[in-house]
Amino acid sequence: MQLKIMPKKKRLSAGRVPLILFLCQMISALEVPLDPKLLEDLLQPPTITQQSPKDYIIDPRENIVIQCEAKGKPPPSFSWTRNGTHFDIDKDPLVTMKPGSGTLIINIMSEGKAETYEGVYQCTARNERGAAISNNIVVRPSRSPLWTKEKLEPIILRNGQSLVLPCRPPVGLPPPIIFWMDNSFQRLPQSERVSQGLNGDLYFSNVLPEDTREDYICYARFNHTQTIQQKQPISVKVISVDELNDTIAANLSDTEFYSAKSSRERPPTFLTPEGNASNKEELRGNVLSLECIAEGLPTPIIYWIKEDGILPINRTFYKNFKKTLQIIHVSEADSGNYQCIAKNALGAIHHTISVTVKAAPYWIMAPQNLVLSPGEDGTLICRANGKPKPRISWLTNGVPVEIAPDDPSRKIDGDTIIFSNVQERSSAVYQCNASNEYGYLLANAFVNVLAEPPRILTPTHTLYQVIANRPALLDCAFFGSPLPTIEWFKGAKGSALHEDIYVLHENGTLEIPVAQKDSTGTYTCVARNKLGMAKNEVHLEIKDPTRIIKQPEYAVVQRGNTVSFECEVKHDHTLIPTVIWLKDNSELPSDERFTIDKDHLVIADVSDDDSGTYTCVANTTLDNVSASAVLSVVAPTPTPAPVYDVPNPPFDLELTNPLDKSVQLSWTPGDDNNSPITKFIIEYEDTMHEAGLWHHHAEVSGTQTTAQLKLSPYVNYSFRVMAENSIGRSLPSEASEQYLTKAAEPDKNPTAVEGLGSEPDNLVITWKPLNGFESNGPGLQYKVSWRQKDGDDEWTSVVVANVSKYIVSGTPTFVPYLIKVQALNDVGFAPEPAVVMGHSGEDLPMVAPGNVRVTVVNSTLAEVHWDPVPLKSIRGHLQGYRIYYWKAQSPSKRNRRHIEKKILTFQGSKTHGMLPGLEPFSHYTLNVRVVNGKGEGPASADQVFNTPEGVPSAPSSLKIVNPTLDSLTLEWDPPSHPNGILTEYTLKYQPINSTHELGPLVDLKIPANKTRWTLKNLNFSTRYKFYFYAQTSAGSGSQITEEAVTTVDEGAGKAMASRQVDIATQGWFIGLMCAVALLILILLIVCFIRRNKGGKYPVKEKEDARADPEIQPMKEDDGTFGEYSDAEDHKPLKKGSRTPSDRTVKKEDSDDSLVDYGEGVNGQFNEDGSFIGQYSGKKEKEPAEGNESSEAPSPVNAMNSFV
Repeated sequence: MQLKIMPKKKRLSAGRVPLILFLCQMISALEVPLDPKLLEDLLQPPTITQQSPKDYIIDPRENIVIQCEAKGKPPPSFSWTRNGTHFDIDKDPLVTMKPGSGTLIINIMSEGKAETYEGVYQCTARNERGAAISNNIVVRPSRSPLWTKEKLEPIILRNGQSLVLPCRPPVGLPPPIIFWMDNSFQRLPQSERVSQGLNGDLYFSNVLPEDTREDYICYARFNHTQTIQQKQPISVKVISVDELNDTIAANLSDTEFYSAKSSRERPPTFLTPEGNASNKEELRGNVLSLECIAEGLPTPIIYWIKEDGILPINRTFYKNFKKTLQIIHVSEADSGNYQCIAKNALGAIHHTISVTVKAAPYWIMAPQNLVLSPGEDGTLICRANGKPKPRISWLTNGVPVEIAPDDPSRKIDGDTIIFSNVQERSSAVYQCNASNEYGYLLANAFVNVLAEPPRILTPTHTLYQVIANRPALLDCAFFGSPLPTIEWFKGAKGSALHEDIYVLHENGTLEIPVAQKDSTGTYTCVARNKLGMAKNEVHLEIKDPTRIIKQPEYAVVQRGNTVSFECEVKHDHTLIPTVIWLKDNSELPSDERFTIDKDHLVIADVSDDDSGTYTCVANTTLDNVSASAVLSVVAPTPTPAPVYDVPNPPFDLELTNPLDKSVQLSWTPGDDNNSPITKFIIEYEDTMHEAGLWHHHAEVSGTQTTAQLKLSPYVNYSFRVMAENSIGRSLPSEASEQYLTKAAEPDKNPTAVEGLGSEPDNLVITWKPLNGFESNGPGLQYKVSWRQKDGDDEWTSVVVANVSKYIVSGTPTFVPYLIKVQALNDVGFAPEPAVVMGHSGEDLPMVAPGNVRVTVVNSTLAEVHWDPVPLKSIRGHLQGYRIYYWKAQSPSKRNRRHIEKKILTFQGSKTHGMLPGLEPFSHYTLNVRVVNGKGEGPASADQVFNTPEGVPSAPSSLKIVNPTLDSLTLEWDPPSHPNGILTEYTLKYQPINSTHELGPLVDLKIPANKTRWTLKNLNFSTRYKFYFYAQTSAGSGSQITEEAVTTVDEGAGKAMASRQVDIATQGWFIGLMCAVALLILILLIVCFIRRNKGGKYPVKEKEDARADPEIQPMKEDDGTFGEYSDAEDHKPLKKGSRTPSDRTVKKEDSDDSLVDYGEGVNGQFNEDGSFIGQYSGKKEKEPAEGNESSEAPSPVNAMNSFV
């Protein structure tokens, strides 16, 4: 008989009478056994404790053992049935029953066959209290038959076709495990293209030449007998289209030969299962396996979905490259339609598998053993479910209840047997059988009617020792029939425990959830039923917990050094602790370098192998604690450079010693990251007035961790601390708790108090108000006071709200006032404020400056003097004096309405000033005004003065027009600023030769009334540079320069005015160039031929022609340059040399010399073909019109230059 300990618990309420917990004790065959002394005289019906499985497959090579074990009081006897009839083991010499047991042993190893003992066995265990029966045990020997002999033809197929290699293993018991290997017992590789199906066949979605082999072998492994059977090898040959055509040609007609085509890409089709839909049935709790294998080219990919649902996440698995879907622990909810989809680049198909989950019977509530006393009532409940729903049948002592002896205390109601007023003869073992087409369940449950007084099975005076603040469990195992009630008492005369801190379990155990020191004492357990009472005392002691007060710390040690880990333990004085050290959760190495000395572990001569986690474990008989630290071993050299960084933020901020205007703040510094902390910065936040805004409060030395902080009244403070080292400042710490100071009167007054008038008859008093932090309390206001400085008036005061301005009206104009502003709040006034001076509003000055005098210094500067204005008439703060001055307009501009006046201001009380930037030879007018904060006063009388003449500006323009052979005409505009009366113009000019050298300078005076002048008797085709400026009586002005060239003749002059074009674009020129190129090519060929014949090229004439300048005569009437008369006469012609204007070249002229003299000529052709050379010297100013003249060389010359 066994006692079931129920997990359910109840609390004892303090408001109830002494609680007696009535336990509904149930006894189960597979629970904790009762005290052996109790079993000596306590009757119990049989209970099956061990039996063989329902489907029992045996190894025919070993003896058959069919298990049946049971217990009961008195010990039960055993009997067996076989195939429904009594099995007499005494008549079979090969069958024996194990002593003290119902287990059968059938000796078939010496003789006999296992097949002889196939059948359905059932064991019965019986004593005087009833009979229990086992399940129906179906015994079958395992079978591993051989493959049937068969002739397997070689398989020949073309590349890309699909293929199925059948396995068809022999039917064995249990079914074999299938796998494919080759002759070398190597598993054949599988992939998305090649895989084994659930039936064992090998599927190829498409074959490749590499699949060719002669040893595809299917193996069947029978695990029960540990044997492997082999199928005949299958030969597969994959051939290309060409090979296939050759094979067909040898065996078929011409028409059949050409029908052999290559296997092209194709959409998927299913190899298994067939069709578009199929059905699958599985039992609840099993593994549901669904399979889809498709062929196609390229290889299809398989996808799975569940229609109208989702696949269970934690129970779904994919096997065989997603061709198999498995759902474990399948239930009825997994029924439905599952769809597999095969897809490749050419299409997709799907197959729907309709899954139905059936269920063999399974327990909802299995019947439980009943222990009743005479006259009690009880029930046996047998509830099971399945699909289809199982049928429930009852047996008593192994006999169907319908034919069993009648019992008046028993009533059967479907799945329930109701017992009422049981008697001792009602003891029996009942069997509940729940069965459907997929299986059955059989459960034994006894009804044991006993009359027993209470018994307490826990040993008396048991001592319980518990660590403080842990649960304490005091046992009181009991038995009795009827079921006893349990009460607990503390102390010798204590009352029943009924406080909230106790919990009484149904098995009689008293639980103290959190045991304290005062829980120590003696506790008494009392069990009562109608047949008697039993009690037992136990003792409880509460011990202090074991703690490690100094834990080992992380250490980094250089190789070869010594390291020490500390582990100081504090424990209850009545307990003796043992301290052990572990390395990486294992024992310390057996090495003399490791020494344990009291509270320390010391490791000498540290090596790399010593790195790891070291754990200190302190054990007592009641508890254990541990602490660990990591040891890192590093190389001694080079020493790694420490990592320097800003400190970590401080933490654990705490406010102590709170006073009205001070509090002490303490904190714990963070890691300094290898740079000592130099100071701590304390900031505060006023969450009442400026939430979220942090202000600097104080700084303390880096060695301090506390600070006495001065506080202001009526502020809700929060503090934070930052650490600073040489690297920088840390992040702020977490904010401290908030601290609200009491309100007080303001301790300061507003600042920036000023008194200024905005109007002539008012005084505007302004100030910078106090912020919320400075208010020191609620109800902040200001007392504004004022009086005239020079009078005997009393102070006038007014109290205003928390604003920053107050306006006093009706004041005299610009009078000094004494002003003060005082802060106050609901608590009181701030200290007496300072007095400041202000002025009422200003008005415009009434008087103009007098005695204004002007002294002209020069043509652009004048000095002005004036007498100051009396201060009283200024009626405001003197800002200075302002001079307005303007120039009289010329008669041509007097019709303009606006006169441009200039203003010059002189700060303060100055009485003179200079007027710079005046225009010479001008008529000016000025006046002077005084200025105050309000504005300007009236103007003084206008003063007139004139500036003397100055030098003029440069003439506005200068241009050269109408160039001829020996004359140039100059036109100009007078200076824009004559600055006086022009007296004359000065013109200077000089020639420039081809080497940019300047000739003699000619100086010419021109009357002031002229704007045009013609220069005659100039050299033809010569460049001149002109300098031109105007003069007044004050002197000469700035000059303007220009350059121009005289012309060659009238035709050339006209050519200058004509539009320039590029002769290279003219048709006649292109044709001429082509002819010359062809001529030169012919000459080169002739010279080459003559040279090869040994002749000499006649260059003598050419050299003579180049040496004699007379070969190129110059005529007076052909328009060419005249000869130079100096040393240039005998120099070669430079740039600008000319050929005759008739574009002809004499026969004796050498083309070579023309090329030499013509090289480097930079110029361009005019529209009429004339060449205009460009002067390369830099001019100060470009002429207004074209003034350059040059002649073009002859086309021949130009062509030679081109060649």
